[in-house]
Amino acid sequence: MALKRVKLEDLPPLTPEQRAELARLAELPDDEIDFSDIPELDEAWFAEAVVWTPPAKKQITLRLDDDIIAFFKESGKGYQTRMNAVLRAFVDAKKKRA
Repeated sequence: MALKRVKLEDLPPLTPEQRAELARLAELPDDEIDFSDIPELDEAWFAEAVVWTPPAKKQITLRLDDDIIAFFKESGKGYQTRMNAVLRAFVDAKKKRA
């Protein structure tokens, strides 16, 4: 499953109903919260946990066709991240076939 990164400022604003629900939940005492559907994170879970750090990015100079750049820029802020995602999907697909 691919992750989609979203910046807080790119999310739509909360509706008044959503704000009211969040305020209600914030007032809920801890002893009234139902944790039954959440697995307990015990010592065994932490013993199997793996710390994952995303790979570092490397700045490069790359020559691309004008229409390719325009296509990605049309979708707005974050176009370079989307270009990276397309390249990542291509590489991952090639690796699966190899």
